[in-house]
Amino acid sequence: MLPLLRRLCLLSLCLALPLKAAELTVDLGHGTQVYTTEQLLARGDARTIHIPDDVSFKHAMRYRAVPLKALLQGADADDALLFVATDGFAAEIPANLILHAHGSEAWLAIEEPKQPWPSLSEAKGGAGPFYVVWTDPQAMKVGPEQWPYQLATIRRLSPVAERFPAILPDIALKPDSEVRHGFTVFERTCFACHTLNDQGYARLGPDLNIPHNPTEYLREDLLRAYIRNPQSLRHWPQARMPGFDQEALSDADLNALLAYLRHMAGRKSAH
Repeated sequence: MLPLLRRLCLLSLCLALPLKAAELTVDLGHGTQVYTTEQLLARGDARTIHIPDDVSFKHAMRYRAVPLKALLQGADADDALLFVATDGFAAEIPANLILHAHGSEAWLAIEEPKQPWPSLSEAKGGAGPFYVVWTDPQAMKVGPEQWPYQLATIRRLSPVAERFPAILPDIALKPDSEVRHGFTVFERTCFACHTLNDQGYARLGPDLNIPHNPTEYLREDLLRAYIRNPQSLRHWPQARMPGFDQEALSDADLNALLAYLRHMAGRKSAH
């Protein structure tokens, strides 16, 4: 009886203790700043915001949030920022999109310990503790990959050409070529989850060139359908790749992306 009573007392004590604060690390190259849940919720600029059509939850949501640009003091408009999630997702977002927004505004949503958000799905789990959300995202064509959830770290990056030269198209291509346009689309839509030529930060999806490029093993019509709706090719409820509809990826952008992938199939890194 006594051991059972002790266990019940310990359980009651554990339930009474507050949950450990989550932490967000921000490194812009001039010192690391760590923010806890409590610190962020206590900020004077924290407020309740309404997101009518949340990209991840697929319905309206309300959040306690702070303006993301307020946490990026010292960042330059030309900087590239990497948003790293605990699940392996890594989104690169131009600082200019956040610092000098015209219509759209980025917010850091903070999951309150006493009011946790619902689960996204059985496979994805929760979106907390931190989640980048946007008000009026259509104004600046903010894509779904620019809503990173389960966020743990934000850090400043050097130019992509310095970090990942093996993902660059042939330098002989004209600046206005479709392949170069496709490279820009790839950076925005694919590089958050996939590597290419074994280069990149993300580890959520497979490499898109090694050992085989998807243009090498999928007919173009099937690849287009897969990008638009992954479930149309393989019905797998646990799949994590989102579909890219016309609003997220225009036909012109999709054409350019496929042109880039076909081009890179001939530029595999030695492995």
